[in-house]
Amino acid sequence: MEMTTWRRRLGLAALMILAMGLASAEPPAAPSGPPLAQPPRPPAAPLDEVRIAQLVPATDYYLRNYANALPSLLRHVAESAHVNVVSEPVAINDFADERLLECPFVYANFADRADWTFSAAEAELLRGYLDRGGFLYIDAGITASFLREHPEYGQHHSYAEWDACPELKTAFAPIFPDAEFQPLRRSDPLFRAFYQGLPDTSLLPDTVKSYTEQEKWPDGTYSAVALRRRGRIAVLATPIVAMGWGKNGLGQWNTTIRFRVLEGTAGLGNYLATAAYSGPRFEVVLEDGGKDVIYCQDAAMPAWANEPGGQWRVFRYYASREISDFAHAFYTRLGTNILLYALTR
Repeated sequence: MEMTTWRRRLGLAALMILAMGLASAEPPAAPSGPPLAQPPRPPAAPLDEVRIAQLVPATDYYLRNYANALPSLLRHVAESAHVNVVSEPVAINDFADERLLECPFVYANFADRADWTFSAAEAELLRGYLDRGGFLYIDAGITASFLREHPEYGQHHSYAEWDACPELKTAFAPIFPDAEFQPLRRSDPLFRAFYQGLPDTSLLPDTVKSYTEQEKWPDGTYSAVALRRRGRIAVLATPIVAMGWGKNGLGQWNTTIRFRVLEGTAGLGNYLATAAYSGPRFEVVLEDGGKDVIYCQDAAMPAWANEPGGQWRVFRYYASREISDFAHAFYTRLGTNILLYALTR
């Protein structure tokens, strides 16, 4: 089925999203005089069910990362945006599965596929799927360089890098030789497709609050790269997001999320410029193309950063119930925006 057909069928959902966004605006003043007669509204046409595909390990469906994550997000989208999306995804083992063509959106966790080299059948089906309007979201498809030898680390760390993994660049280059992954600007409408801004930050500690609002996730945005076809996003990659979606049968979050922030004090640069470190040293590409140099004391734990302009800051980790709940709310809102953007564009 053509993806444009899905978008026509989801036209009502797009109008509902727009209406909900306008509902917060101040209503216009009521006109004077007797009310005008209004024609009866026709009943709304029911939306067809929307099925979402998920790439799963070929060895075992239950070995996929964050098994409860996508179903939890789809239930949230169905309840909050009133889109008739089926909560159980269509499981595909590779991108040559023709059931992909029945789904306008496919979710893939980067670590759920060991080798991102596409077969000829996969390349052909993916090219047609994406050119006809399909959307592929690759979660954990951005990881800092020192994490790439250990994919399991990239399931728990969301380093703010604006560069796709080398494996993804190599995989898609022969499929779309005229396109490449580009940083997604914070002004992109994807970040405002349904939710706008951040969840309530009032319960966050002051240091975490200011860093989150100004640097970590300003205006509810996130580091992402996109490959576009015919002007629209066809493939999106981000650091890990699904760690913030999953709920158990009691409606409780499955994970606990800590916040990592950068803090600085006077004279810190003089000390850190010559400080010893036992872990790796690596660079992280920023939104504007600049680079942070990160120093680690352990394999997966950055200790301090030398930022563009010569500023030095140290990483601090904060943990609390309020921080974890806030992070889950943010990731769920972000996932909702990604999905609804894909379905309504």
